[in-house]
Amino acid sequence: MTIEPKGAFPAVSRRSFLQGAAALGALGTAGGPLLSPGAAAQTASADILSACHWGVFRGRVADGRVTEMIPWEEDPAPSPQLAGVMDSIYSPSRIKYPMVRRAWLEQGPGADPDGRGTGDFVRVSWDEALELVANELVRVREEHGSTSIFGGSYGWKSPGKMHNCQTLLRRLLKLEGGFTNSAGDYSTGAAQVILTHVVGSIEVYEQCTTWPVLAEDCELMVFWGANPLRNSEICWQVADHGSFAGVDLIRDAGIETICIDPIRTETAQRLDSEWIAPRPMTDVPLMLGIAHTLYTEGLHDQEFLDRYTSGFDRFLPYLLGESDGQPKTPEWAAEICEVPAEQIRDLARRFASARTMLALGYSTQRQHHGEQVHWMLVTLASMLGQIGLPGGGYGLSYHYASGGAPTHNSPILTAVSDTPGGVGGVGGPAWLAGGGSLTIPVSRLVETLLNPGATMQFNGHEIELPEIKLAYWAGGNPFAHHQDRNEMLRAWRNLETFIANDFQWTATARHADIVLPATTSYERNDISQVGDYALSHIVPMKKLIDPVFEARSDYEIFTGIAQKLGHGYAYTEGKTEMDWIRGFYETARIEARAKGMEMPTFEAFWDSNEPLAFPLPEESRNFVRYADFRADPLLNALGTPSGRIEIFSRNIEKMAYDDCPPHPTWMEPIERLGMEGQTYPLHVASNHPRMRLHSQLCGTSLREKYAVQDREPCWMNPADAEARGLADGDVVRVFNDRGQILAGVVVTDEIRPGVVRIDEGGWFDPLNPREIGSLCRYGDVNNLTTGIATSKLAQANCGQTALVEIEKFEGELPDVLVFSDPVS
Repeated sequence: MTIEPKGAFPAVSRRSFLQGAAALGALGTAGGPLLSPGAAAQTASADILSACHWGVFRGRVADGRVTEMIPWEEDPAPSPQLAGVMDSIYSPSRIKYPMVRRAWLEQGPGADPDGRGTGDFVRVSWDEALELVANELVRVREEHGSTSIFGGSYGWKSPGKMHNCQTLLRRLLKLEGGFTNSAGDYSTGAAQVILTHVVGSIEVYEQCTTWPVLAEDCELMVFWGANPLRNSEICWQVADHGSFAGVDLIRDAGIETICIDPIRTETAQRLDSEWIAPRPMTDVPLMLGIAHTLYTEGLHDQEFLDRYTSGFDRFLPYLLGESDGQPKTPEWAAEICEVPAEQIRDLARRFASARTMLALGYSTQRQHHGEQVHWMLVTLASMLGQIGLPGGGYGLSYHYASGGAPTHNSPILTAVSDTPGGVGGVGGPAWLAGGGSLTIPVSRLVETLLNPGATMQFNGHEIELPEIKLAYWAGGNPFAHHQDRNEMLRAWRNLETFIANDFQWTATARHADIVLPATTSYERNDISQVGDYALSHIVPMKKLIDPVFEARSDYEIFTGIAQKLGHGYAYTEGKTEMDWIRGFYETARIEARAKGMEMPTFEAFWDSNEPLAFPLPEESRNFVRYADFRADPLLNALGTPSGRIEIFSRNIEKMAYDDCPPHPTWMEPIERLGMEGQTYPLHVASNHPRMRLHSQLCGTSLREKYAVQDREPCWMNPADAEARGLADGDVVRVFNDRGQILAGVVVTDEIRPGVVRIDEGGWFDPLNPREIGSLCRYGDVNNLTTGIATSKLAQANCGQTALVEIEKFEGELPDVLVFSDPVS
């Protein structure tokens, strides 16, 4: 599916095109008005301005009900998912009242853990629910200590700076003496650890060379497992959709593009890219084969390697096979990745002969030994010697949230702090910050629950795993994002109490002991910024309607618990919702003044019903990643021990991990296509979904646009479908030793043979919740993926590691129940 953006730039010559784009994209200059000219006239509008992960919109309300979400008129590519955003407010799976699992309520904590997920809940009053939560927090802490409470809640909560429920949860738990937290994330867990050793920062969430520079200077753009048109429909803050204009920019400038991916993505289709489809999880051999050609044919840039990198001489014996007896030739690589050796040589020559940008996606490192992919990509780019040149090098954030959209000259909104009385953060991913009495890698919670008291290696440190008795989740859905669902179910039975704040009956809420109904983002006020990289506007996230049923905002929920614990004032600091929002704005206003801009008063901003725009400096438009480092590697040294790119890491060498050598290395994963002893014939690509954000919006009307017989789609190549006697629309059982799911077949030649695509985020719906390994009726792909860690270094997830078999489902299809109210 290709999404057509609105307002695409005209196709003209590259230089005049860029000049036109600059004029069109300018949003003002320092000292100019920040509110749009029509802002005052908008004040009386019946449509209420608000925003979400999918973009800025105007909510139309009639008789207290949202009737339409109208995309903001300046959005270059409005998301078609806004209809589902609206439907989420009124979904049949909406949680109406505080609920407690009957066995837990009647028999006490830890009662009948097998009964979680069966839907046997009892409605209680808010006062009783808050009392139960407060008392349980006290009991567990007194009996087992602070580390027995897990508050590392993770997931795609609201983009607002005030109602960051995960931060609000940690704020509460810190008042009571601490908790076990989590660090890292599922999206880039392996990359963000390895890159700190290689380039001195996590980089995957940092700005890359901008799209206008690419249109001017790039000659060959390589999307390696990267799909901006799918993964830029949303942002961690409010989506700006700048990648849609950016992709059109390089298309109209005539840039040659290659897509290296088992799937012919939306980006590849829009650009009509050359498509190379290796076996999944064989990117490192492919990169090594290219690198071997660069070196043996003298196409590498030795001067760049000598001046800007460290350790290439320690890597070279491995590349040439002197250290292990296996030269990493194109022929060797071709046997593994199924890309012909001559094509690998051709890629090396083309990369070296053109100004080449290597754009790497996140999914490539969500695999066994995933750290090696980003490390090898940086090594390959270093051999090409174009890092820091306009249009060349590598980029790790084109893949998501419109990385490469130029950054505006805006202040940064602070956010509510997880420490009462502390200074607010800038509202980035809360899980990257750590904090708490003890911190574990985010994807290792299941391992922790199963192995209390064991030790775990993590990035050069040793962690003693705590015995967790209570977990509290807010703003996330671990029963969607975590791998190996059945191992997770075994681990969850070791919890005495599981508490969840949510607004829909997700599988996570269904497996909780205490469920507290939260508001959506559209039933409360908040504030945010537009574009994770662009930061083009500050936008009010205005409340559209009053909370439905008995829903309360997370701030109200945690304030109520804090009051029960005797910490009410300490938690709120005497501030209301609007007090906090005003404070974030006023802090930004002070910063803007220091930049030479005068923001309007908070009242004028809030009443304008318009986003507040900030100017785009020319230097931001022309940003080149690592240009300063290239100009002076001493003055602008990287944050590595050598100050340079570390192709060989002495720090990692000292760790002596058997699953992460000190230079980029190909290591066989636990399973893959073509390996000796392959267990199942098909690889599952568990990609980012097409019409939702992870598991968000799965429980809405959007599902009607893609579900097959009410099941999650399973895209298959025609050859694989024919070999199994399958046709479009069939329901199949997808299975391996870890689990089994139902899915609906979609036959397409946009996926290579041997690979099937089942998007992550489908809601878990076991046929028998009491039975571990039960068939998932809807199609949660994480029943099939492995829960092992990438390595001892990063301890990240392997969500793209899974082999399966598929067969046509025979018999009566079970009804899907997870999208309804289990207690109605």
